[in-house]
This record gives sequence, C-alpha cells and structure tokens, in this order.
Amino acid sequence: MQFNSIKFLVFFPIVLIVYFIVPKKMRMYWLLIVSYFFYMSWNTKYAVLIFISTLITYLSGILFSKFNQKTNNEVIKKIIMITCICINLGILALFKYGNFCIDSINWLFSTIGLNVIERQFDFLLPVGISFYTFQALGYMIDVYRDNVKVEKNFFRYALFVSFFPQLVAGPIERSKNLLSQMQNIEKLKLWNIKRIISGTILMIWGLFMKMVIADRASILADSVFNNYRMFGRTELIIGVISFAIQIYCDFSSYSLIAIGSSKVLGFDLMENFNAPYFATSIRDFWCRWHISLSTWFKDYLYIPLGGNRKGTLRKAINTMIVFIISGLWHGANWSFVVWGAIHGLYQVIGDYSKRLRKRLISRFEIKTNCFSWRMLQMIITFSLVSFAWIFFRSDSITDSIDFIERIATISNPWVLFDGGIFMLGLDSLEMFILVVSVSMLFVIDYIRYKKGITLDRFLFTQNMWFEWLVLIVLLLMILTFGKYGPSFDAKQFIYFQF
Repeated sequence: MQFNSIKFLVFFPIVLIVYFIVPKKMRMYWLLIVSYFFYMSWNTKYAVLIFISTLITYLSGILFSKFNQKTNNEVIKKIIMITCICINLGILALFKYGNFCIDSINWLFSTIGLNVIERQFDFLLPVGISFYTFQALGYMIDVYRDNVKVEKNFFRYALFVSFFPQLVAGPIERSKNLLSQMQNIEKLKLWNIKRIISGTILMIWGLFMKMVIADRASILADSVFNNYRMFGRTELIIGVISFAIQIYCDFSSYSLIAIGSSKVLGFDLMENFNAPYFATSIRDFWCRWHISLSTWFKDYLYIPLGGNRKGTLRKAINTMIVFIISGLWHGANWSFVVWGAIHGLYQVIGDYSKRLRKRLISRFEIKTNCFSWRMLQMIITFSLVSFAWIFFRSDSITDSIDFIERIATISNPWVLFDGGIFMLGLDSLEMFILVVSVSMLFVIDYIRYKKGITLDRFLFTQNMWFEWLVLIVLLLMILTFGKYGPSFDAKQFIYFQF
C-alpha cells in the first residue's frame, strides 16, 4: 500500500476515525492491527518475518532485565546480544544478500577455474526489512546498554517495531523517542487541531515532492541511465542531476508523509532530512541526509569501533567500514558498496586535507564568512554527491565507469539549443513544470536552511490567507500535474527496495 495510492487515501481516514473514537485502552491494539494489515498488503507471508524479529528482540530485552536484577552477568548478556544480532542480521542477509553472495562467489570461482554454484534463492525481498530490523536491534542494544528501560508489554513493543507510517522506509526510530510516546498513548490528546493541520501540511508537501517532482524527474533519470550509451555529456549531466532530485524528493517525501501522518495520530517522529543539498561539506551532507540511518550507524557501529578516539588512522578505517556497510545496507550490488566507499573516501580525504586547506585559505586571504564562499562550498558538495549518485543509480560498476567516461569525452552542448533535451521523456511543458516545482522546492528548503523550521511551522508564522494560498496551490499542482485518475498506478518509493 503506497502513500500515494487510492488505497491509502481510503485506509488512513478509516484508521483515524476508529482511532479517535475507540476507548483509550484500545488505541494501541487498533494501531497494531492496522500496522500489520498495512504491511501484509504487500505480502501476507512476510508478516512472519517482522513478528520473528519483534519476538526475538523483545525476549532479549526481557532477559537483559532479568540478569540485571539477579546476577548482572555480562558474559551471558553479551551471548544473548550477539545471538539476537546474528539471528536478525542472518534473516536480513538470507533474504537480501543470498543471491548477491552466490553471484560474488561464482564470479570468484569462475576467475580461478572452479565450478560455479547453480542454485539461486527465489525470494521476494520483504519490503522495509532493513528498516524494521535496524529499529528492533537499536532497541535491543539500548536495553543491553541500560540506556532505556525494557518494555514488558509485548503488544506495545510490537507496535513500536511495526508502526505503519514509518514501517517500510523510515525514519528508523529510537525507542527513547517513539516507544516512550507509545507508553503514554492513553494520555495523548488526539483532538488537537493545530497538530492535525501541521501533520496534514507535511503530508501534502510530501505528496507534492513525490507526485509532482520525483515521479517527473524519474522520467528524465530513467531515460538517461537506461540508455546512457546514446547520449553525450550534456544529457548525461542532466540525467545525474535529475536522479539527484528524484532520490531526494522520493525518499524525503516518504519521510514527510510518515512524520505528518504520525503527527495526526499524536506521535512525533524524528526528522530524516534537513535541506541536504544546501550542505557545505560531505560531513555536513550526512548530518542532513537520512539522519535516522546516519545516527544509527554512528551510535551502534562507528562509536563501538572506536570512533575518533584512537588516532587519525583508526578514525579513517572506522569511517570507511561504516560507509562501506552503509552502501551494502542500501542494496545487494557492488555498485552500492562503491558508492558507500566513495563517501567514506570523501570524509577521510576531508579530514587529512583540513590543515592544507586552512593554510591555502590563509595564504590567498580567502574570505570564508561570506555568501560567495558558502555558495562555492555548496556547489562543490553537490557535485561530489552527484558524482557518487552515478554508482548508486547504475546497474553495475562497469556501467558507472562507462557513464563517467562518456561525460569526460563526449561533448555536445548544442542539445541545449536544438531541442535535444526534450527528447529525454519530457516535452517543453513537462520540463517547465519540473523547473517550476523544483524552484518551489528550493525556496522551501532555503527557508528550512536559513530559519531552521519545517514548512508547517513556517506557515503558522504567516497570515492565514498566505497559509491557505500555499496549500491550495500545492493541492492544485498535485491534482493537475501529479499522477492520478482511473488508470493511476502508484509509483513505488525508491527506498522500498532497501
């Protein structure tokens, strides 16, 4: 069930009506039922997987609590934690990386003349398995560290793992935030008009980003990347920029709709994006992009590895490990691993070149506290991020290298003037709509960047006529330029495959 589908347009109001009128003690159970229904709308069988992950991490938390009270035996607690992690990551590896491992082994065997493995796993990747697995493991590790109290109510914990707004594509919530709110679900004041309007605004903005911008930009990106051998530098760069816009709007839109719908239900989810393309460095970019995953890796992998506490070399190694694993988390393909490694190298090179850059800035008396310097940093950061997106979007490393080689060698600027760019899937009107909608995105993100507030909070500071004007324009653009109607088929969010 997609957020941008007719089914969800029917499903969510029904959920709200029942949720708002049932007795307070029934709220948790109702949300748990609809959350499992929401997940089972993709594949009924895979509800078993999320239940297994929920049960194992729940029991692990209970056992940690028991040992803390009685013996405080750290060895047994570590055995339980490692076992829990291995089972959860084992399920994730089987369904997501089984064929990837076989293909990699076959490639290695073929290079040294050994027989290849013929059997392949015929599994459909469970939607959101990477997200809910990490969320459940985060809770279990927090309980092990004694950072949060164990949740003894199984149904409440099951709701935390399966909460439908953020279940299949995040944000990857922490128990300190979401579970603590669910523990007070009976005390929530649901009829809060300002809160409901705030959540609705975020949902509308998310639908605009998805249906008007992302789905339109995907046409350009798909046309270029699927047929890159037909094009030269200009079209390829347009394709890369289009994909950068697509993946941001696609993923951020899901997070916004999840945050907005949760807010309507009375829950506050963590922010997942903060104007990432206004970042002035790669490090700054990762503080703004997919924040829930970045902080998860920081807290549960980077810091336990030693972080930056054991010298510059160890910090570089830890950084590379985290980003390579982050790349693998995104997909079972070596191109994702390379994408992660590139971002890791960006960070390492940035750390090692910090002193040199400071000396150069001082030597040439470059002004750094001004707009021109920040703009240059943003352009360089966006260019580096976009370069890495080539590996993320391409089907293989070979395709990525060929793609980059064509950008470097085949110049064709004339397509900007002879109408050639309108042969990439969008005619002049559709291209104009994309440019206008991206300009609107730029303005909203700039407000987010400068004022530090989201669209709903910004509109609340304005006069009512302006607030309604913005919402009406967004709704009209969604209805006019988005995809809808009898033949509408909701385009899947990119991060569902991760």
